[in-house]
Amino acid sequence: MLNAGSWTKELTRSPLRPVYLLIGEELLVIEAGDALCRRARELGYTERVSMDAGSRFDWNELAGAGAALSLFATRRCFDLRLPSGRPGRTGAEVISQWCANPPADTVLLIRCTTWSRKHAAAWSRAIEQLGVAVQLTPPSPDKMAAWLGERLRLRGLDADTEALDWLAQRTEGNLLAAAQEIDKLAILCPASSRLLRTTLEALVLDSARYDAFALVDAMLLGDGSRVMRVLRGLRSEGEDLVPLLGLLVSQLGVASRLAGAADFSAQSRLEHLWSTRQSLFRRALSRQGNAQFWQRLMVWAGRIDRMSKGRAQGDPWIETERLLTAVCQPRAAAGLAKV
Repeated sequence: MLNAGSWTKELTRSPLRPVYLLIGEELLVIEAGDALCRRARELGYTERVSMDAGSRFDWNELAGAGAALSLFATRRCFDLRLPSGRPGRTGAEVISQWCANPPADTVLLIRCTTWSRKHAAAWSRAIEQLGVAVQLTPPSPDKMAAWLGERLRLRGLDADTEALDWLAQRTEGNLLAAAQEIDKLAILCPASSRLLRTTLEALVLDSARYDAFALVDAMLLGDGSRVMRVLRGLRSEGEDLVPLLGLLVSQLGVASRLAGAADFSAQSRLEHLWSTRQSLFRRALSRQGNAQFWQRLMVWAGRIDRMSKGRAQGDPWIETERLLTAVCQPRAAAGLAKV
């Protein structure tokens, strides 16, 4: 099994291997898989087929698609997301059979974000015999600041050691949250900026626009404690709730459309979502994938908006706390909602 360091070298090979298994931390798996898909496209694999192997996935779809000829006689890349790392008996058989007789001009990518020794089985060993499996582990706490620094450099920014240590402590080892923080810094800071801790603290802690984004990201991640911390901070600073509600409604609308879409990846492209944001919405929909749930939350947010404008009774900040708790903990939604 390869490690993250070997993966960069693996991407330079031509031709590509018939099958790849990426396992590990969600953000790293997303980005490594996307890098493979870009490489495949460079090498002529112009047809990409995305599949989500959830609990209701029909594995015959993968088997049938692999056996069928491409409509346009092109090379194909199958991108299969298997978050649980457990394909079940039928899925294991389909993957093993695929590896025993791989379709011509086809690459199969399987992404797993949950893995342990118990997951290893005949199907994963078949992948390693034909292709490669890659274990992507997050940086250790003592290397988190360096990881953040490299990611900032890729966005055209720089930061001193103290600033990186502070940012590492703030994101608490959560790579998705860290990636989102850096993406927003790239938007808010001029290119080639060098960030000091004082600058970073002022930008991150005092920017209402920045904290509104941070609040939405924490909501989608289901990080209830961070949601409350940011929301109460905004309230204590006297921020206007109306713009925040507008942002919340727009993101709840995105979640509703994604939940109701037949193809998550296709709808994500229509929504112009970056890969990191796709992962955030996947997290949210894994907790509650019913489109009607998200639509009810939008109605609820509309009621809070009326409260904030004096057109309905109630404390809009308290109701916003209840709404965000419902997103983080969907099972509590029925008891919290007063729509």
